[in-house]
Amino acid sequence: PDVTTKYRAAGDIVQKALQKVMEACVADADIAAVCEMGDKIMEEETGKLYNKKVKDKKIEKGIAFPTCVSVNEIFGHFSPMKGESRILKAGDVAKIDLACHIDGFIAAAAHTIIIGDEKVEDKRADAIMAAWNCAEAALRLVQVGNTNTQITQAFGKITEDFGCKPVQGVLSHQMKKFVIDGNKVIIGAENPEDHVDEFEFEANEVYCIDVVVSTGEGKGKETELRHTVYKRQVDTSYMLKTQKARQFLSEVQKRFPVLPFSLRAIEDEQVARVGISEAKRHGLLEEYPVLKEKDGEFVAQFKFTVLLLPGGTKKITGLPLGPMEKLVVSAKAVTDEEMKKVLASSANPKKQKKKKAGAKDGEDKEDKEDKEGKEGDAKET
Repeated sequence: PDVTTKYRAAGDIVQKALQKVMEACVADADIAAVCEMGDKIMEEETGKLYNKKVKDKKIEKGIAFPTCVSVNEIFGHFSPMKGESRILKAGDVAKIDLACHIDGFIAAAAHTIIIGDEKVEDKRADAIMAAWNCAEAALRLVQVGNTNTQITQAFGKITEDFGCKPVQGVLSHQMKKFVIDGNKVIIGAENPEDHVDEFEFEANEVYCIDVVVSTGEGKGKETELRHTVYKRQVDTSYMLKTQKARQFLSEVQKRFPVLPFSLRAIEDEQVARVGISEAKRHGLLEEYPVLKEKDGEFVAQFKFTVLLLPGGTKKITGLPLGPMEKLVVSAKAVTDEEMKKVLASSANPKKQKKKKAGAKDGEDKEDKEDKEGKEGDAKET
């Protein structure tokens, strides 16, 4: 089965998991339990597909990034162990982030919600709407021939209109088979310290667009919270001293050889705690820190995966705003003329087909083109 089909299958699972986790994020829910549920859905759903061996080899699949739920000023990778969890409260701004893969083809997504169905008209709404509009603009700008700089500039203009800032150091990566953080990156916030090379988007590439917006200065500080999300540094090896640490590393190598995982996934918590400190000391793991903005500020995030197919850019993950459209009301709006034009353009600038009578705008066309687009396929590498 072709690459695009695997991406789409992974994308559908991510959408399902994200939706379910979103529904579970209610007042008084325990974050660790919610994260565990998200991971379980991704494990179960990927477990149902591609179970035939290919050339006597099992197709690898599963979690590509563990479920994280980060609240209010916390952002990044909060995926706590059971004893270190937090409870969600009404009015919290919760960012849900997760990814899975099939045969190394990764689909990732993140979504921001307000806990409890209350109407929000303060700066929380500004951050969410700024992030949403940035994501919508990026979807329209990730086109073959455009550059990463155009997207970074769009984020700057849109967040400014909402009195917010894109968070510094956040990167949107090109993704390849088993590589969640490829070398081509789009930086969220321009600043002199973080320089990235300019490049043009090319056909058959895959990108994970990550938009993180803050009502504060847009600078993340590390927190005292335990970091639980790690990725094996493939190019370092070291013989660890203690039995537990070796047990930990061998479990990681077997289950998560190249993609990020959560310490929650390690069967024996004691092994995880001992193993992690040794493995970290010897540079065997890369950690994904839990960051925070100043207290009282809010951070919103939207993330989606796009395939640059011959028929145009196809978004395979990322949920719509849905009921939040009515609940999250910002007094601010996009005023930059150029950005207004971008946002007003269609996100599916494809050959216009006659719609069947009664089809919802854009839906029917898409399904038909999906089938046709399958032939023009994303490359494996």
